[in-house]
This record gives sequence, structure tokens and C-alpha cells, in this order.
Amino acid sequence: MDFSEVIKNRYSCKKFSDRKVEKEKLDKILEAGRVAPTAKNLQEQHIYVVQSENGLAAIDKVTPCRYGAPVVLVVSYNKNNVFTYPGEKRDSGIEDASIVATHMLLAAYNEGVDSCWINFFNPDELAQALNLPEDEEVLMLLDLGIAVEGTKVLPNHNSRKELTETVTYM
Repeated sequence: MDFSEVIKNRYSCKKFSDRKVEKEKLDKILEAGRVAPTAKNLQEQHIYVVQSENGLAAIDKVTPCRYGAPVVLVVSYNKNNVFTYPGEKRDSGIEDASIVATHMLLAAYNEGVDSCWINFFNPDELAQALNLPEDEEVLMLLDLGIAVEGTKVLPNHNSRKELTETVTYM
């Protein structure tokens, strides 16, 4: 698929069917995250592929936003393996994990798999529910699956400000 079509047409799916995500497609999605750039190439991300009944039930206890997705990727990063920027007020953890997540959600659309970026949860509760290592910070959840037939994008999906409103040349 043409990249401009991927970035223009990908949307946040809020109603997944019970169809499984094919392993080959899931592998390509995960590979897209693996090759994403990270600061100093630290690759501090860790992706948990949750598809078991128990794992999905644990996610359902901390967020109402799984929307029936058969696969949820938990995107986290090792907070002890990040690059600290000059001024020591920011580090690379959130941005690197965000780049990884973005690569995966775009790859998902390219593979015909719908997705939704989820931040509506308490990351500490989720980490505890999934028994994740203490040195990892959960950034987000990425619901993956196939949309229920007839699911449509929101009416305002293609409503965008003009570049003149969001870009300043200096």
C-alpha cells in the first residue's frame, strides 16, 4: 500500500470483530516496531503481546477501551536504559516508545489490521495486573484486530487544519 494512503486512511477502530490477527501479519507489525529508531539506538522498548483469555481479562479490569480487540500490544520501555537529554529534564523513554508504537500502528493498517491507541488506564495498575518488571514504564496499549463489518471512521476523521495554522517557517 502507498504510504500516503496509510497515513491518510488509518483510524482508531472502536469496534473489533472476533476474527483473529494472522501470525504473519502480527509478525510484520512487531517487526515494524523492532526497526523503529530510538535515541542512541538504545532500543529500550519492550512489547507484550496479550492475546490469552487471562491477559485480556486483566486489561479489561484496568480499561474499558479494549473494544473487543483479540490482541493488545502493551508498549513499555526500560526506564533505566534511556538517554537523558541536555538539561536533564527529559529522557528518551516516552518518545522512543511512541515512535515504536506509531510504526506498529501504521504497519498494522498496511497489513489490513485495524488498531486503536489507548492511554485511558492507570499504567501502574496495568503493570501490576500483568506482573511486569519494576524497571519498565508502560506507555500505551495498542488494540489490534479486524473491525466489525460496517464500522466507519468518525465524521470528522478527514477534518484537518490548514498547514498555515499549524506550521511556522522561521
